[in-house]
Amino acid sequence: MRVRDRRRRWARRFTLLCTGLLLLLIGTAAPASAHAALRATDPADGTVLRTAPRHITLTFTESVGLLTDSLRVYDPANHRLRTGPAGHADGSDTVRAALPARLTGGTYTVAWRVVSADSHPVSGAFTFSVGKRTATTASPVPDRTENPATAALYNIARYLAYLAVAVLLGTTAFVGYCRPPTAAPLRTPVLAAAWTLLGTTTALYVLRAPYEEGTSPAVSLGALTHTAGTRPGALLLLRLALLTLAGTVIALLRARRRRLPRRTTLAVAAAVSVPLALTWTASDHASAGVQVPLAIASATLHLLAMAAWVGGLAAVLRTLRRTSLTTLARFSRLAFASVTVLVVTGVYQSWRGLGSWQALSGTTYGRTLLAKLAAVTALLLAAACSRAWTTRAAHVPRAAAARVPEPATGPPLPAEPPAPPPPPPLDILRRSVLAEAAVAAVVLALTTLLTSTAPGRAAGETAAAATPAAGIPTASVTTIPFDAGAGGHGSVQVTLDPGRVGRTSVQAVVYGPDGGLSTVPELRVTLSLRAQRIGPLDTRVTDRGGYWGADSFDLPLPGTWTLKVTVRLSELDQVTVSAPVRVTR
Repeated sequence: MRVRDRRRRWARRFTLLCTGLLLLLIGTAAPASAHAALRATDPADGTVLRTAPRHITLTFTESVGLLTDSLRVYDPANHRLRTGPAGHADGSDTVRAALPARLTGGTYTVAWRVVSADSHPVSGAFTFSVGKRTATTASPVPDRTENPATAALYNIARYLAYLAVAVLLGTTAFVGYCRPPTAAPLRTPVLAAAWTLLGTTTALYVLRAPYEEGTSPAVSLGALTHTAGTRPGALLLLRLALLTLAGTVIALLRARRRRLPRRTTLAVAAAVSVPLALTWTASDHASAGVQVPLAIASATLHLLAMAAWVGGLAAVLRTLRRTSLTTLARFSRLAFASVTVLVVTGVYQSWRGLGSWQALSGTTYGRTLLAKLAAVTALLLAAACSRAWTTRAAHVPRAAAARVPEPATGPPLPAEPPAPPPPPPLDILRRSVLAEAAVAAVVLALTTLLTSTAPGRAAGETAAAATPAAGIPTASVTTIPFDAGAGGHGSVQVTLDPGRVGRTSVQAVVYGPDGGLSTVPELRVTLSLRAQRIGPLDTRVTDRGGYWGADSFDLPLPGTWTLKVTVRLSELDQVTVSAPVRVTR
């Protein structure tokens, strides 16, 4: 008994350690990379306009949701402008806001943040100039736009919600289909799962607004009201309503001391489980992209099959020493059916999420999917071992029963000896099921990470949106540092728009040692193609008041040109610097 108690204590400690490590992994995971990608902006990023625009328009690759502060516009002095409210224009994938009537000349920064159709926030920034480019003091948008504390709490709550719904639905399926001799040991885990799911759903609803806004965890009536008007918030409220309704019905039945038949319990559980699963799948990756209705149906079946298998494992582990071999055989059939559904729906969801074989190794989603496939393979091997030991344990009692002698005549047999301890296969089966449950927890963690990662197909759309389309000219920007004297260093930024063969415009901006704009009495920019012995060609830039520019300059051939800039710092001092610049066809 002492050895057995020690094993149980070590098993509990190991389980707590694994749970803590999983929560740490999920809590410190990289922030979600959203599905939506910015397709185009009006004005375009980096353009110089002759007149001030009246609106700002952003077009995304899919429909997006708006926040209370989706668009922020800053002038060249880093003062925020009062713009009109952001709203949809020409469809839910387009966001537009009105600008003030009069904009002074200079470079403006637009920072934006929206929520993609799969419930993940996405943000970014771009610039445009009116009249001329100027140095702007607006801070660049950081790569990590989520609040670490909010993101960690939100991801941990999502994982615990997945684990709780798996235990809740899987245990219900185990009791309804496998019909164990007694369900009393399962009452505690079911209640714990129900309260955990209720608590994590409430936490997700409270954290939803800070998660979207990228702010620290806080509770306000306005944020809760705004969340209720969004699709993820409405689905979370629906989940709370379903849990409350189910809990109320169960409480009333227990108060009246009524016990429903198993078939009725199974039917009620099936009726509640489908809408409960939809509260996840209708706001995740399945709700955006191609074949949305089929994807939601597939994701719902995937979630239900996962719950039946993983939650059933927990129920088997809880009742293994009190259950019958018939119950284990029924669960084996249930697990086989669940695995079949998981494989079919998993293949479809992988194809839909990846989009190409290259995305399997070239995207975070693909690499996480490979890790999940490896964990699922280990889970299937553990399940095969459990199935084999179940079959072996089923034959042990029959063999023992065949060896019991039956007297025909004579005195009665002596009293039967005490019941022997559980056969060795049952102990081995318990270890196999425990290993299977541990691997299943890892699979759940990887599933949580997958739902927080942009699918490979979406990553390809993001890259395509970020890469200029073929045939569209792009600007070439080259920054060259120079010695400004007295131990200081400045730089000159030269822009060729477009940076390709043919007629182009040239703009040059000089920055002083302090990083601000520097006024110089003279600036000369030339280009030479040494491989073809062409040049130097003088661009003939002129002072435009804050920057130097030339509206028209011809680049005759493609290749690597030498860009040479001569900056006159004073009447007596000047410096010449050069750098290579690539010119395309």
